[in-house]
Amino acid sequence: MQYHLNGFNSGDPHITTSIDAGHPVTPPAQVDVLIVGCGPAGLTLAAQLSAFGDISTCIIDQKSGPLQIGQADGIACRSVEMFEAFGFSERVLREAYWVNETTFWKPDPSQPDHIARSGRIEDTEEGLSEMPHVILSQARVHDFYLDVMRQGPRRLEPHYNREFIKLVRDDRADYPVTVTVEYTPDGAPPAIETINARYVIGCDGARSGVRRAIGRDLTGDAANQAWGVMDVLVETDFPDIRLKSVIHSATEGSVLIIPREGGYLVRMYIELDKLNADERVAQKNITKPQLIAAAQRIMAPYLLDVKEVAWWSVYEIGQRLCDQFDDANKDVVPRVFIAGDAGHTHSPKAGQGMNVSMGDAFNLGWKLAAVLRGQSAPSILHSYSAERQAIAKELIDFDRAFAKMFSARPQTAKGAGNDTVDPAEFQLYFQKQGRFTAGTSVHYGPSVLTSDAEHQHLAKGLTVGMRFHSAPAIRLADAKPVQLGHMLKADGRWRILAFAGENNDLQSLCSYLGSYSSPISRITPASADIDSVIDLRAVYQSSHRNLDLRDLPALLLPKKGKYGLTDYEKVFCADPGSDIFDMREINRTEGCSVIVRPDQYVANVLPLNAHEEMTAFFDGVLLPKVGDRLIG
Repeated sequence: MQYHLNGFNSGDPHITTSIDAGHPVTPPAQVDVLIVGCGPAGLTLAAQLSAFGDISTCIIDQKSGPLQIGQADGIACRSVEMFEAFGFSERVLREAYWVNETTFWKPDPSQPDHIARSGRIEDTEEGLSEMPHVILSQARVHDFYLDVMRQGPRRLEPHYNREFIKLVRDDRADYPVTVTVEYTPDGAPPAIETINARYVIGCDGARSGVRRAIGRDLTGDAANQAWGVMDVLVETDFPDIRLKSVIHSATEGSVLIIPREGGYLVRMYIELDKLNADERVAQKNITKPQLIAAAQRIMAPYLLDVKEVAWWSVYEIGQRLCDQFDDANKDVVPRVFIAGDAGHTHSPKAGQGMNVSMGDAFNLGWKLAAVLRGQSAPSILHSYSAERQAIAKELIDFDRAFAKMFSARPQTAKGAGNDTVDPAEFQLYFQKQGRFTAGTSVHYGPSVLTSDAEHQHLAKGLTVGMRFHSAPAIRLADAKPVQLGHMLKADGRWRILAFAGENNDLQSLCSYLGSYSSPISRITPASADIDSVIDLRAVYQSSHRNLDLRDLPALLLPKKGKYGLTDYEKVFCADPGSDIFDMREINRTEGCSVIVRPDQYVANVLPLNAHEEMTAFFDGVLLPKVGDRLIG
């Protein structure tokens, strides 16, 4: 972490200088971005936008305050990588339960009314991510996002007790979207408030009022299957109670056990009765004792003594998807977006709801910032729905297959019928889909933001359209071992990572990028630091002990801030114990340039001398400056 650039400050380096007097009691009448909903999508978006002091953001929620008990708990590897970009991954990892292994249980062949362990695997394949799959209360994740928001220059806080009523779009206005909100303070009559915004994002759940206001619908089918879920403190002789466990009984249904943080709490997903075609789960009047009894039957012969139920609920399995995540058409750029459950809903057992929702917001946030700050044309906002709706469709298809296999009776069960699953096949499917559930399989197709991968052979392990797969490196100036991907913060900047070829010569690339005609020179305001829009970093094959700072191109040691201090953290060397050139199959002879989007996805891989191609790529996504001002 870098600080003290513009003067010594003995305070908390995470807290930026405030530009606001304080959090207003009422929402502003005019705002750049209005976020409706304080779920994981809304808070991810608000936290990202809170980094920009020149963007005004407001977030509202109909609840009376922050979430106290979270319903989502699974945090995928990719989400922890993203938390590192926001600066709180260490807090998550310190508190969370780490999912290291998963066990599988099926009917005991010798006693079919009992269950027996049938398999045990690593939960996440080796080398998939430097981050683990973890379990932590959604409420704690919200707390961390709220801290990021409060530490930003505008000291952003949610406005609670405010319910979205309607919106009207008028493109003739400077703030084209007018939102009506009902404010219901404790002990006072409701009041109507009006907020005018440049952009509105509905992160307000499956019953989204924002989605309905722009005429979009969730469509899909229910599986006519009821499930219960409960967080419990239990005494049991079940040996895998502190391991993620998938249990198929012969006749009583299935259970998924997810150990929770803290060492004692356990979440249990419990299969209940099938629903009739016209029946809803609410009509079943399922009680907490019924959930406990169902779990006890499924887990026989093991004892399950539930001491306390911290939280429980009953739900129906279903998959629903919105066909578009904004209010645009081919002739009109979007002004209103939906994210998270407002655009896609599914069963919770694969642990994807919160993770995909946060991915939606991370995809959208930097694009909104780029447009509002005049760095990119509004047309790039079309890419949000195009990219994320396709990912949601993949999630729906996966969840449908996963939920069906989970609810099927094991083939080993007597009289199981046709609707069955081979436990070994289920375990194989679980392993095969591991990259999907880890969040690392997201692959954006070619677009103005992502190239066609013509030069992918230069870095086979850094796939264009997929997230930058981090690897160890040694920072040259201070010999510190680091994860290279952890340099990619959620600050809206594009990155160029230059991997040197065998001759270690990056002078030609740096001369080009430092020239008047380069993308960096053409888009960076004269008063801003040279890396404020595009951040250049270099990785050399040489040992850090064999490379001299004095031999580096000047652009890799830029002068920054009001004092013109040298930034020494732009240059890295391969770690001989875990060489990034080998791990990510980077061409050692030629080297390459890897362009990374602000959301950490690889946008392009180019030869080091492909100067015209690099210029053309950035010309497609970033606008040139006008004097000392970006085009707004």
